[in-house]
Amino acid sequence: MANTVRGARGEGVIMAGGREVHILYTNRALAEAEGQMGKSVLGVAQGFAGGDSSLGDLAHLLRAGMQAARRESGERRPVKLTEAYEVMDAVGFSEVASAVMQGVAAVLGYSADDEADDDTDPN
Repeated sequence: MANTVRGARGEGVIMAGGREVHILYTNRALAEAEGQMGKSVLGVAQGFAGGDSSLGDLAHLLRAGMQAARRESGERRPVKLTEAYEVMDAVGFSEVASAVMQGVAAVLGYSADDEADDDTDPN
């Protein structure tokens, strides 16, 4: 059986007001967020640790993840930034920041070598 390579991806689900909000991070999604924020994702990630990143930065990253998940599901309607703020209002900064940064970290830390090591057959 052929192995399916998923590549640099970070996925998650945020429960907001009784509904599942799917997020997906890929290099494309992160590049789109960088364009919206006018900042590098690496700088924003470091800024969360140092207190230099803003609620707006998190909202842009969340919107990018929501948009990528929606695009992958085949839905064409774009995600508005107000939708990301609604999710943040429903569940709070900490829960959203945790889910977003886990997804971003999965993309930034991806190595094809690690994926190849996971596919080895121990038998």
